[in-house]
Amino acid sequence: MGTRDRPIDRARRVVGTILTTTATELREARIAAGLSQRAVAEAVGVSHPTVSRIERGMSPEISLLAIARVGAAVGLKPVLRLYPDGDPIRDIAHVELLERLHARIHPQLRWRTEVPLPIPGDPRAWDATIAGMGFVIGVEAETRIRDAQAVARRTNLKQRDGELDHVVLLVAGTRSNRRALAAAGPGLAAAFPVSQRDCLRALRDGRDPGGSSIIVL
Repeated sequence: MGTRDRPIDRARRVVGTILTTTATELREARIAAGLSQRAVAEAVGVSHPTVSRIERGMSPEISLLAIARVGAAVGLKPVLRLYPDGDPIRDIAHVELLERLHARIHPQLRWRTEVPLPIPGDPRAWDATIAGMGFVIGVEAETRIRDAQAVARRTNLKQRDGELDHVVLLVAGTRSNRRALAAAGPGLAAAFPVSQRDCLRALRDGRDPGGSSIIVL
């Protein structure tokens, strides 16, 4: 099974792609407008070599302001949007939450953390997996929930794509998290039908809980 990409590795690839695409669009717009690189440089107050490097995608540290200025000179406007891409980095509270569950399972169950999905190029990973005789459970840990339904949808998609038997949605036992879970309504309970008590009892005994569960610790 391949190793999971670090966020910085994904970021470098994204930036490289953006720079290459931006360079091509700026160069083609300048040529279509009948402008020289020197004319663009003088219009925006940068050097001719700077414009040349931008058009060749050779300015990895270029600011968004500089791109906007060069773009304005050739009739273009940059638009920046952010999209979901993999899982966020985790903090100490997240690690401690996982360990609270780890301490409650039978020692013969196999516990692994940061387990990538078995899809080449997919940046997603399970926070942990629990494997026993004939079953594997994905663990998704959340220290802070705003939209419980959105978390459940994301978790269920990972279960589908990761081809695991069940999922444990592990939630830190804060007042705000409990309110978010309660606000999600009966649909959330239907997606995680095994009670916390029954799931923890099965994992403590080294057994398959028989379904997905929400555990609040």
